[in-house]
Amino acid sequence: RLMARCLSSGINAEYGQHYYITNNLRKNMAGLYTTNMHLPRMVDMKDKVAEFWKEEAAVAQPKKHTLQPIVTGTSVLGIVCSDGVVIAADTLGSYGSLARFRDISRLMKVNDSTIIGGFGDYADFQFIMKLLNQQTIDDSVVGDGVYRDAPSIHNWLRCVLYNRRSKMNPLWNTIVVAGRDFSGKPYLGYVDKIGVSFTERSVATGFGSYIAQPMMRRAIEENPNMTVEEGKRLMARCLKVLFYRDCRSLNRFQIGVVTNTESSISDPISADTDWTIGANPSGYE
Repeated sequence: RLMARCLSSGINAEYGQHYYITNNLRKNMAGLYTTNMHLPRMVDMKDKVAEFWKEEAAVAQPKKHTLQPIVTGTSVLGIVCSDGVVIAADTLGSYGSLARFRDISRLMKVNDSTIIGGFGDYADFQFIMKLLNQQTIDDSVVGDGVYRDAPSIHNWLRCVLYNRRSKMNPLWNTIVVAGRDFSGKPYLGYVDKIGVSFTERSVATGFGSYIAQPMMRRAIEENPNMTVEEGKRLMARCLKVLFYRDCRSLNRFQIGVVTNTESSISDPISADTDWTIGANPSGYE
């Protein structure tokens, strides 16, 4: 029938016979490798590529970056005193506007010379604490008596945060580093999520940079030789004002102190509040 069709269409019978034999040979060869005998056809590469990546996504999950903080902590305050450094933060972890976790510690004792405080995403801060814990373990295992002082940890954190920022996957934190250097001099540093860092006599993060920082600067001007005990009372007063003014804060906080003789973080302290003062401000009727 094929030859008859070729003749009726004006095609040479010999060519038609050749096509018939070649086609059967292809089918027989295909039968050696698969039960489905298909003739060669055009392949849509777009469909093939899409199918490939669909299979890859099913096997290996894609990379996921934190697009915004989820559970967050608010202000961290720090001030340099004549005989040491004082750092403070409340114990609230906010899930959006919900005061979800009321007993988390945002202060960490790295070693006998350094305490850090974390503002921002708490999961990222836990990751930073894990890295620092491993560094402390490594130093102890070496056992040569050398440890990292506060400036060393501050610079290391700056490199880590800038490195993650350069990968477009930042750690959503601002870290306050309080401690002393190898000479025993008090040290207070600040580094944010893109690696901007500096040292200052007093630092604050979050809403505290607007409310508590002016209070600390005024206290330093009035009393340049402030002691650690006076600094602790100042921290408690600043955090109490922040509780009144910042809806992401709590009246439960911790205070850390680093001196030449101690490096410690207090148990959570609850500040007494008096909401009757709410009737005093005017102009908001």
